[in-house]
Amino acid sequence: MTFSFWKFFKHPLKWLLWILGILLLIEMVIYFLAPIYDFQEPEPFSGDQWYNPYHDIDTGNWHRANFHFHTHRWGGITAGRGSEEECYEQYKRLGYTVAALSHYQHITEFHKDSPSYIPVYEHGFGVRKKHQMLLGVREVLWLDYSLVQNVNHKQHILDLLRPTSEIVTIAHPDWESGYSPEDMKYLSNYDLVGALDNNWNSLHLWDAALSAGRPVYIQGDDDGHNIYDPYVVGRRCTFINSPTRHRADLLKNLKTGNAFGADIYMRENEPFEDKEMRAKMIPKITDVRIQNDTLWITTDTVAMKFTFIGQGGKAKKVSYLTDAGWYKFQPDDTYIRTEIVYFSQYRHPGTIFYLNPVFRYNGEPPYNKLTATVNWERTWIFRVMMFGALAAGLWLLIRYRWRKRVTKQAGS
Repeated sequence: MTFSFWKFFKHPLKWLLWILGILLLIEMVIYFLAPIYDFQEPEPFSGDQWYNPYHDIDTGNWHRANFHFHTHRWGGITAGRGSEEECYEQYKRLGYTVAALSHYQHITEFHKDSPSYIPVYEHGFGVRKKHQMLLGVREVLWLDYSLVQNVNHKQHILDLLRPTSEIVTIAHPDWESGYSPEDMKYLSNYDLVGALDNNWNSLHLWDAALSAGRPVYIQGDDDGHNIYDPYVVGRRCTFINSPTRHRADLLKNLKTGNAFGADIYMRENEPFEDKEMRAKMIPKITDVRIQNDTLWITTDTVAMKFTFIGQGGKAKKVSYLTDAGWYKFQPDDTYIRTEIVYFSQYRHPGTIFYLNPVFRYNGEPPYNKLTATVNWERTWIFRVMMFGALAAGLWLLIRYRWRKRVTKQAGS
């Protein structure tokens, strides 16, 4: 009796194909149900006043935070190394107030009794990196468009996430081209842009959103997956100016822009001991104020340069070798954000601060409200057409299978 490879694998392969077919059918239904939006044409910031998110900072109240890190979870398929306890303790040694764990599709309750505990998770499980970070989250959203996403799918996910969390962040938008400048121009109903992490720099996409008049702020994180590797721990972070370490105050000030992203200088192969020592010597922002028509920024350390960036991500002014940079607003300015580059110990560029923008407004509290609306007529036309095509395809498949069976029976 000879072994038949085909007969041995025929039934398992058939079941696998059926399972894949059912999953594909479910995915098609999800896509067919997606709404189609009308997107409002964006307008740059305007108004005769300037909004300054740092209007009441206190130098002694800067809190260092990391919201994006992965430890071992989901059986290791997300490549996280280390335990939640090890992650918390390592970031604590580096001087962090917040060391949140952003497991994929899971909210950890580790250290939930701490006043600075912030529930966080990373949403998204598609084939491309179209992810979102949820801070102060209440529940996990299990819907995603996992194959491809256009701007309608991205807006729909943001709209579904909005009521589940206090802060919605677009995570690493430029990674694997997850979001385009055109997306950032039209998307709304989120709070922060993860423009700074170890994997990708997405500052130009943040500028695309700001240039479209979106009052959104920066979030900087490590997005590491190995707590034992000094190269991915304590490199990028967010500094929040908050009167307390309590969750409510931290989230309030982060959401309203009283924070900034930072790229912390480190040497190649720098051990944790050196990183912990260097963490105590990071410069501080001491004042950000608008006086008449001029933005003034002071720090406690002389910087290599201050770069003032405006509409379209263009550098408007660069000041060198000072601890107090200033910029006089021009009539065509819509927003100004500032990057401060400090010296390293070797007199080379070192730590970089990315401040949130000041921008024109008309006096109303700024937030990135939903500006897109669902076009129900186009949505239902699309759904009827797609479900009609699906029904026709299934009917043809059933008819083909039935005719094949009749032919087989007649031949026998």
